[in-house]
Amino acid sequence: MTASTPLLVTFLAYLMVMIAIGVWAWWQTKSFDDYILGGRSLGPVVTALSAGASDMSGWLLMGLPGALYASGLAEAWIAIGLCIGQYLNWRLIAGPLRVYTERTHNALTLPDFFTHRFNDQARVLRVISALVILVFFAVYCASGVVAGARLFEQVFGIDYSTALWIGALATIAYTLIGGFLAVSWTDTVQATLMIFALVLTPVMVAIGAGGLDAAALAIEQVDPQRLSWVGAGGLVAVISALAWGLGYVGQPHILARFMAADSIRTIPAARRIGMVWMVACLGGAIAVGLFGIAYYAQNPELAGPVNANPERVFMALAGDLFNPWIAGVLLSAILAAVMSTLSCQLLVCSSALTEDFYRGFVRPKASQRELVWVGRAMVGAIALLAIFIARDPDSRVLGLVSYAWAGFGAAFGPVVLLALFWERMTRNGAVAGIVAGALTVVLWKYTGSALYEIVPGFIACTVAIVVVSLLGKAPAPAVVATHRAVHAELRQHGY
Repeated sequence: MTASTPLLVTFLAYLMVMIAIGVWAWWQTKSFDDYILGGRSLGPVVTALSAGASDMSGWLLMGLPGALYASGLAEAWIAIGLCIGQYLNWRLIAGPLRVYTERTHNALTLPDFFTHRFNDQARVLRVISALVILVFFAVYCASGVVAGARLFEQVFGIDYSTALWIGALATIAYTLIGGFLAVSWTDTVQATLMIFALVLTPVMVAIGAGGLDAAALAIEQVDPQRLSWVGAGGLVAVISALAWGLGYVGQPHILARFMAADSIRTIPAARRIGMVWMVACLGGAIAVGLFGIAYYAQNPELAGPVNANPERVFMALAGDLFNPWIAGVLLSAILAAVMSTLSCQLLVCSSALTEDFYRGFVRPKASQRELVWVGRAMVGAIALLAIFIARDPDSRVLGLVSYAWAGFGAAFGPVVLLALFWERMTRNGAVAGIVAGALTVVLWKYTGSALYEIVPGFIACTVAIVVVSLLGKAPAPAVVATHRAVHAELRQHGY
């Protein structure tokens, strides 16, 4: 039995389980509402782990450890910013969004919510927000395809262009077949696998490096700056890393998990489960990157592939330190991370095309069965576009994720936040905010500034919303009445 045989068997077994879950979900999917949002039936465990797994894509086991390996402890500010941002997202956004979307014509998507929240008869918000979702999710999906391709390329020595298709097909299969329920149930399995890998691996790497003291000494000998909390980028880099936390309130694939919870009473328990899972996973990813510096400093003959591409550090450590069967399970965690996020992103794109364009403009009276099949077709179409974007073998996972994350955070974050809590906000203010945030992110990339583009984008979106809303007519009485009714219900639940 060759070393790659256990990996192949493990991967195939894992993929068969995921597809089996997709087939089971097929039988539970009775309507388009089920396909897109699971009939709002998720309990606290599935809500929490699905939100976490859909958030932490391949960058958790590739991009973040790679950043720590290449630059040191200063990159840990990303994880700190994410933990703060996600906690506030659970605390401030999850419950209100769950109630508000149900009261606004049972909105299934973020564009649908915006449309009904502001009584947008012209459907301008629906079109603009759906376009932003499609543009940035195409890039986001591409990051997942790249991560999957890197995994198969590294493990089996497959050519990148071939690995691209192999890594994407299984995810496409169960997402296309089972929809939201398949994605949520597989997310739960995948989240469990991810936390197992990120707790076990850093412990073994630290032992392999001779313990914590020996690892710290080895890192200091490589480069003392890698143990500094402020790296070469200085304060601007720290602010940029922390600013990742701003993005949470604007991520459609994470917000969809809040919308799908079975009730607002599910949210507190889900928040506690989700945050424990997140802190453990991010802490493990940081430790893998840091201890990896020490391990490969002590074993330079093994360091070639990692030094060539730091995003391979987790994969390389799994192969170098573990029995092939255990390594297969650990590397399946990367596949789990890739598949969990890619699947929910494909589904959000599909829902935008089906609900916000097809049913919104082409076939308003389409049957539930027709909408489900159109949704499945859209999953395939978006997947092909993502594979096309990811075709460059020099693509980097973290770079693609950071750009898409900034796009959603800046375009939608302030809109969601103010739509939930400011009754004076108007439809035109929302439109101005989405456009200002998205354009700022796109244009800021060309300035060459070291400041992460989500910061100016978030500010531009907020200012545009407030200024345009205050300059325009006040919202209609019916819109204000709905807003106040939602907050009356929220107060009953302690919000």
